[in-house]
Amino acid sequence: MLVRLRREYAQLVTSGAQLLLLFVGIKLESREGWLGTLSAMALVSFFAWLSALHRLRTIRDTPTSKIASAAQGYVELTGRGRPFGDTPLISKLRGLPCLWYRYRIERRSDNNKWETIDHGESTDTFVLHDDSGNCVIDPEHAEIVTKHRDQWSEGDYRHTEWKFIQDDSLYVIGEFRTRSLGIEFDARAELNALLAEWKRDKPALHARFDLDDNGELDMKEWALARQAAKREIGKKRIKALAQPDIHLICRPHDGKLFLISNLTPEKLSRRYLFWSWMHLAIFFAALTGIGWLLQTTDI
Repeated sequence: MLVRLRREYAQLVTSGAQLLLLFVGIKLESREGWLGTLSAMALVSFFAWLSALHRLRTIRDTPTSKIASAAQGYVELTGRGRPFGDTPLISKLRGLPCLWYRYRIERRSDNNKWETIDHGESTDTFVLHDDSGNCVIDPEHAEIVTKHRDQWSEGDYRHTEWKFIQDDSLYVIGEFRTRSLGIEFDARAELNALLAEWKRDKPALHARFDLDDNGELDMKEWALARQAAKREIGKKRIKALAQPDIHLICRPHDGKLFLISNLTPEKLSRRYLFWSWMHLAIFFAALTGIGWLLQTTDI
């Protein structure tokens, strides 16, 4: 729930909340209503300005790393988006192959307003590729900024879908981790699992290790079975050690910005710079309006 609130709060950066409040003030048509509306606009604009400024500074101050040489921890990466595995993800509404999607279905109400009746987004992982290697992206809890947006209407229903598609140029900032399959390999657990699997197929087990064909495995024969299992686990471990490390980028534990976008860092910086100035201007305009109303009240 906290992550959800953070993401909704982040949407204030580029939302039309202040415009909505302005319409509320016009509808109220009273000095008290305008004072309340302008106060709310100033408060929303102040926190939206802080949010935009935080994103701007984070993007500008975090250097871009290569996947193969990135340090463990908070990093910024760029590259091309690719699907994870052989089965492509299919978008919910358009039914098109993609890397990630978000959708919203709205219905026109009797008072001609749009009401959301269904929404959601994918949580499947996908891959970021640069000229040094690959990194798996876990998009869950990420703040997403994408230029791919489709919207269409069918009768009283409006459909909106956002996507990342294959070979999109992606920008990611988040927590970078590297996992080694060889280090995570538990030889004892693997051995126990293999022996348990052999025990479930007793005919095959006896065919291999029941040397005297008496239908039972004695201590010597069971020792032979364990030695054979250890050899197989040894081969499996060698293969695991030969596998390349797996790089992963996901939401930071300390609550730092986790952002995925198919806009360049330069465009994202300009975007947040624009909104920081916009919210600051609205903030001071709202304060000016409050001051003017208070002076008018005193008169």
